[in-house]
Amino acid sequence: MSKKQFDVVVVGGGPGGYVAAIRAAQLGIKVALVEREHLGGICLNWGCIPTKALLRSAEIFDFMKHADKFGLSVKGADFDLAKIVKRSRGVSKQLSGGVAHLLKKNKVTVFDGEGSLKTAGQLEVKDAMGATEIIKAKHIILATGARARQLPGLEADGKLVWSYKEALVPDAMPKSLLVVGSGAIGMEFASFYNSLGAKVTVVEVLPQALPVEDKEISNFAAKAFVKKGIDVLLETTVKSLSKKAESVVATLENKGKTNQLEVDRIISAVGVVPNVEGLGLEKLGVALDKKGFIQVDGYGRTSVAGIYAIGDVAGAPCLAHKASHEGTICVENIAATGTAHTLDKDRIPGCTYCTPQIASVGLTEQQAKDKGLDIRIGRFSFAGNGKALALGEAEGLIKVVFDKTTGELLGAHMVGVEVTELIQGYGIAQSLEATEADLMNTVFAHPTLSEMLHESVLDAYDRAIHI
Repeated sequence: MSKKQFDVVVVGGGPGGYVAAIRAAQLGIKVALVEREHLGGICLNWGCIPTKALLRSAEIFDFMKHADKFGLSVKGADFDLAKIVKRSRGVSKQLSGGVAHLLKKNKVTVFDGEGSLKTAGQLEVKDAMGATEIIKAKHIILATGARARQLPGLEADGKLVWSYKEALVPDAMPKSLLVVGSGAIGMEFASFYNSLGAKVTVVEVLPQALPVEDKEISNFAAKAFVKKGIDVLLETTVKSLSKKAESVVATLENKGKTNQLEVDRIISAVGVVPNVEGLGLEKLGVALDKKGFIQVDGYGRTSVAGIYAIGDVAGAPCLAHKASHEGTICVENIAATGTAHTLDKDRIPGCTYCTPQIASVGLTEQQAKDKGLDIRIGRFSFAGNGKALALGEAEGLIKVVFDKTTGELLGAHMVGVEVTELIQGYGIAQSLEATEADLMNTVFAHPTLSEMLHESVLDAYDRAIHI
């Protein structure tokens, strides 16, 4: 067994881990990264990126089917599922190679293998052949991510019941599909398969689709899903499954009443669980929360000195951009740069790339009320925006929540075309602690979708022009 010494070792090469490693290298820290499978992690290889590639194909196909609305004629519009999947996998492969290049460029030492803590300063790395070596470091950052949660009786079998991995690489298009869970992952897959012709049903145990979103935005989106032909069943659970050769009969329960639904395939999208097994946390006394995530402070420090955790393994929200930001914060704190800051989780934007898109940052209307805040609400419909009408995308809503006393932007919530790009305007405003006056005095270009950000703020203060 050989021994190698570093200042920092990062375990996990996802969007948290590789960013932490690169930032450490930029700061002159001798750093190593341990990855057991794919550089770029789940997000790049089996999550954020490949799903967006699939959704782009579905979006273009939707345009083709409705080309006549734009004065165009497309006859015999069809799709090649194998080519759609191949393109998606190609995009992921290209980006994974890009991460490898960036790590090499920044002189990060990469170990291919699985890491396990021996002590607070020692990590054992086991490669695919079973060979092991010890890496020493004063600081060890755990960025091992999370995996799909498996519900009893709804476990993915790779054929009839899919996890996100099988859903990303279908060998044939199912005629009917049941999606369990209406969060971001569930609704993105529901949109993709619906656009390509599958009859999609979504079940959600809670009384609201997209449960983390503002209720008004969620209700707007749910109506749009139904209009597209997606059945959304709320307060509904899957009680049991009966598998046939090429289909599944699901018994669904809603408020004590049951019914059966037969579908070709089921996608389970009911959240994630942290990848903490095999890391050696128990013997070192690293504290976990009730859901099994590693407990950390605002700088990624765990209950054991010298051990840190970032990203999904450190708890919600399980988002790639949150992981990357935590990686930077953690490393800058270790390096004592003086620039490290704790992360305000209320200011992390969330994006769902279904059709229509949903995006949000900050407090929902209900969360603000629950805090006892006196608020002002502003809204603006896409139907009043010239650019949206020109794009043929008049269905959408922008909603903002302000503190009536201070003018602080508490939250912003959107549904409609390209809102995942628009949300950052409000994110920057929150970071700069902009008030309603700052936003109202900002000049927005015309004609753009971003004008709706301006109009919604104006509406909160009874100054909207185009309502």
